[in-house]
Amino acid sequence: MSAHDIKSAQRPDPDAALTAIATYARNFTIASELAYETARYCLMDTLACGFQALKYPACRKLLGPVVPGAVMAGGARVPGTSFELDPVQAAFNIGAMVRWLDFNDTWLAAEWGHPSDNLGGILAVADYLARNAVMQGKAPPSVRDVLTAMIKAHEIQGVLALENSFNRVGLDHVLLVRVASTAVVTAMLGGTLEQVTNAVSNAWIDGGALRTYRHAPNTGSRKSWAAGDATSRAVRLALIALTGEMGYPSALSARTWGFSDVLFKGKPLALPQPFGSYVMENVLFKISFPAEFHAQTAVEAAMALHPKVKDRIADIERIVIETQEPGVRIIDKTGPLANPADRDHCIQYMVAVPLIFGRLTGEDYEDAVARDPRVDALRGKMQVRENATFTSEYYAADKRYIGNAVQVYFKDGSHTERVQVDFPIGHRKRRTEGMPVLVRKFHSSVDAHFAPKQAERIKALFEKPAAVDALPVNEFVAAFVTNS
Repeated sequence: MSAHDIKSAQRPDPDAALTAIATYARNFTIASELAYETARYCLMDTLACGFQALKYPACRKLLGPVVPGAVMAGGARVPGTSFELDPVQAAFNIGAMVRWLDFNDTWLAAEWGHPSDNLGGILAVADYLARNAVMQGKAPPSVRDVLTAMIKAHEIQGVLALENSFNRVGLDHVLLVRVASTAVVTAMLGGTLEQVTNAVSNAWIDGGALRTYRHAPNTGSRKSWAAGDATSRAVRLALIALTGEMGYPSALSARTWGFSDVLFKGKPLALPQPFGSYVMENVLFKISFPAEFHAQTAVEAAMALHPKVKDRIADIERIVIETQEPGVRIIDKTGPLANPADRDHCIQYMVAVPLIFGRLTGEDYEDAVARDPRVDALRGKMQVRENATFTSEYYAADKRYIGNAVQVYFKDGSHTERVQVDFPIGHRKRRTEGMPVLVRKFHSSVDAHFAPKQAERIKALFEKPAAVDALPVNEFVAAFVTNS
């Protein structure tokens, strides 16, 4: 490109990636019943995560309107609460609830993330549209429409993550939540192809949040509301685009000023495969433990070792943890841990607790458990190593394993067996084993949050897939409304 071309004011055609994302979000027909079945489980699981989060004051304090009293009668409702809000703020509320405990689904590739984070924008907009449709005497969107939007948001986020590593340039993965939610929500709101493209261009122009809040020494609770912030921003960008506001066709590729040159070290964005339903079909569920996903199998291995070490904690000399390269890079952490957000991103902490107590729950990241001197004593005896095979199988497209191995050595020279787990219960290869556990997770979350009669009605919603798919979204969300 010549210097004259660089300075040219002639607007180019939209970047190919912008067009591909927008065309898929607006026009693609999902034909995979496996994707819909998985999305239905994903909807259950994502709601369960949100209901569990509502018992934590640190989460609850962020919910509600932007300022006291700024509610919106007839707006979007926040499941598990009494809030009725504008869809932008409702999206933040739902997204923050879903992500708070680090317990919702996961996608692992060159970039990782949690595609169900997009439910914040999707469900808020769907409820808003449904309630408005009813008031106007029109047919409201159904739960099936929500599932379709979820499949598409998963696909956009997941395919973009396959070969584009944003974390390696210091950007947080919630960038992809903003992009995916923006595309899907703009389409849900009736945007034209041009409007969806314009909205997505603005999502990229927003840049990306720094990963600072996920890493020592600054790890903090923003990582629990960052996705809510991203999906709510998406709704805002969608509404802006629907006013006819312009977009930026070379937002990604513009020399000097585009996303690739400014934030991606000059690399063009890769789209290694067409958008379809691959991501939802292969998504990973966090079913057993609220823990950063790279440690899920390490926790499972530690749980298996608990009966053999629980009475010998003081006799332990060292503990060897083998993990994948991303596990070493993200969650291998020594020294003092300042808060729950610090602890649920420390593989040593996530192994120590199940070795000692035989469990790992959200409460185990709180100060009451962290103050037990045995926890930090065990952390100090741990050696975390990369296992090259685990790394290779992590990136292999036909495997997507998340392997970890744990072995405990005692002062008298004896040791436990080496327990290796290649993929967790939420992996596609363990769907048959995992889905009943996921349903129990949903049921227990509902039972713990709602009054008994309401809880029974909620659990019954998902017993007949065809019936819940056909349910108008406004009636579906109404089932989760509480008085507080």
